[in-house]
Amino acid sequence: MRKYTCLLLLYLFTSLALSAQNSSPLRKLQLAELAITNFYVDSVNEQKLVEDAIRGMLEKLDPHSTYTDAKETKAMNEPLQGDFEGIGVQFNMIEDTLVVIQPVVNGPSEKVGILAGDRIVLVNDTSIAGVKMPRTDIMKRLRGKKGTKVKLGILRRGVNDMLTFVVTRAKIPVHTLSASYMIRPSIGYIRLESFGAKTHDEFMAAIDSLRRQGMKSLILDLQDNGGGYLQAAVQVSNEFLQDNDLIVYTEGRRARRQTFKAIGNGRLKDMPVYVLVNEFTASAAEIVSGAIMDNDRGIIVGRRTFGKGLVQRPLDLPDGSMIRLTIAHYYTPSGRCIQKPYKKGDLKDYAMDLEKRLKHGELTNPDSIHFDDSLRYHTLRRHRTVYGGGGIMPDYFVPLDTMRYTRLHRQLSAKNIIIDAFMKYMDSNRRQLKKSYPTFDAFNAAYELPQPLIDAILAEGRKQKIEPKDAKEQEATLPYLRFQLKSLVARDLWDMNEYFRVWNEQSDIVNKAIELITAQ
Repeated sequence: MRKYTCLLLLYLFTSLALSAQNSSPLRKLQLAELAITNFYVDSVNEQKLVEDAIRGMLEKLDPHSTYTDAKETKAMNEPLQGDFEGIGVQFNMIEDTLVVIQPVVNGPSEKVGILAGDRIVLVNDTSIAGVKMPRTDIMKRLRGKKGTKVKLGILRRGVNDMLTFVVTRAKIPVHTLSASYMIRPSIGYIRLESFGAKTHDEFMAAIDSLRRQGMKSLILDLQDNGGGYLQAAVQVSNEFLQDNDLIVYTEGRRARRQTFKAIGNGRLKDMPVYVLVNEFTASAAEIVSGAIMDNDRGIIVGRRTFGKGLVQRPLDLPDGSMIRLTIAHYYTPSGRCIQKPYKKGDLKDYAMDLEKRLKHGELTNPDSIHFDDSLRYHTLRRHRTVYGGGGIMPDYFVPLDTMRYTRLHRQLSAKNIIIDAFMKYMDSNRRQLKKSYPTFDAFNAAYELPQPLIDAILAEGRKQKIEPKDAKEQEATLPYLRFQLKSLVARDLWDMNEYFRVWNEQSDIVNKAIELITAQ
């Protein structure tokens, strides 16, 4: 019987192949899949076969057309959608054990009494400590639908027996705004990490708070902001612009031109704004930067942005997977295309762009940046010259200080030596630090990094054959390292807001913006 089935399939395949000689490429693809599934020497995973074919097709296009399976799609969308469902803790792994950094305020874990420093060792009687379980598997066990319960076994310093908590999972907010504070008298600072569904609401809440504290000028930090939802970028841009000002437009081979304009209800139309960007500022963050620059609405400070100006349309597939297919380009109000050049199918060359910028001197020296006159454009009000060709070149260039971030520091970071030492330090000292510094202001004014922590990092580096080439390199490394560690301590004791309150004081880009504002 099996012999006749194979012969029948072979006959059908041959017939289809003959009838498909002048048919569409789709029929050819179907025949290839049919042949492999039914005649290949070994068994194959048909689902993976199809997924690999989709990925292969998309890889031959542009760098941003992608396929994600159902799990990848869910993980990718959660940070932009504004929440996920779980137990509500920030955590790190210390020697194969999950250690709670902070429970989410008013979240399900905090409500049952879980504290910073607690070690979660059991989830529903399954051990997750000391078993080298992948982080993704741990998160899968902790997350779950709102309203479901999970039993956690917890070890706590100073308590001999294991504690048991039953946590009812809930919706946990994911914030795209990571810092908002008065960086100087009358100068507000807001940092956006991405553009998600709730970004505009978070942004305006921060604006209202800063205005109550006397803000007269705003620093909008979009450094390292990789983008997100177009609509969120349009909403934020709208707050700064006059009625009918162009924000961005998109256009493609089969996609009609779509124009986005300000609608005149912005609450920051007269607020001086300084936008901070760097080589990792991309996509939706470049839309905001381009809208503010091309409408002569504010000052851009930093380094040329990434240059991601391709519009992806999400195509949802029945099994929860997704194709994000590039259908158009973004254009700034002056007509500049944000997208940097690329070779179709050459993802490696595209990925190496930032390294090329560093080698060519673009990140450290503005004189090394050359623009093609054919890509010259002009801003809409003051008719200043700006250039296309990829990314947004700031009004004020701030070079990357490669001397500050030394080779020694880079190697210590790459091996996780700094983070590992920091986490052990916090695990042992968190309770005492909270007692000694009840407020961030007290911490910021008085805290000094203990020398034994620095010594431990350098000693571990020597163990792993990472040493300074001379005393001068070690001396150059220590100030930046201390800033990094103090910022991390602040983050652990409070939140990312306090991390940036420490970190920004040594940021050349942030300090340039402050200098420009105070000079007015």
